[in-house]
Amino acid sequence: MSDFEEVINTRRSIREYEDRQVSDDDILKIIKAGMQAPGSRLGAEPWEFVIVKDKETLAKLGEIKPRVTKAPVAIVLVANIERAFYKTVWQQDMGAAAENMLLEAVNLGLGGLWNGVAPEEERMAKIGEIIGIDDITDTKPYCIITLGYPAEGWENKFMDKFDEERIHYEKY
Repeated sequence: MSDFEEVINTRRSIREYEDRQVSDDDILKIIKAGMQAPGSRLGAEPWEFVIVKDKETLAKLGEIKPRVTKAPVAIVLVANIERAFYKTVWQQDMGAAAENMLLEAVNLGLGGLWNGVAPEEERMAKIGEIIGIDDITDTKPYCIITLGYPAEGWENKFMDKFDEERIHYEKY
């Protein structure tokens, strides 16, 4: 199995973390991976990232998304709709960035969890307030990725999810 296949096959949602910090270098590598995602139009990708390490801010985010509270770091992915080429498909662009980030986390020996925020407007507005976005009309919190070193029992590991019955040829 190649290194890439190992990353793909072992990535899972990590909900518990060791009590140790993630390096700024690793956080930057993860964000760079997100920025490498294909977008709807080259140069018009909507993503922006808010890194949160402050325990009080993590706790406030955790009031809305409880899994955020115990993470050493969270990254809020924010869609800047003004920058998007296609204003109606920004969620696809953001999803590509998020998955790239989660895969890079595994590559670095970390774990991550995709905490959904969009499309629920009330939740987006509450998250926005916490990170300094007053109006979510054109700047929309999309998701929160928590990162850390997986706690014991939460390691990235292979889980066979293949189901041939879900494959269809030519027609459903």
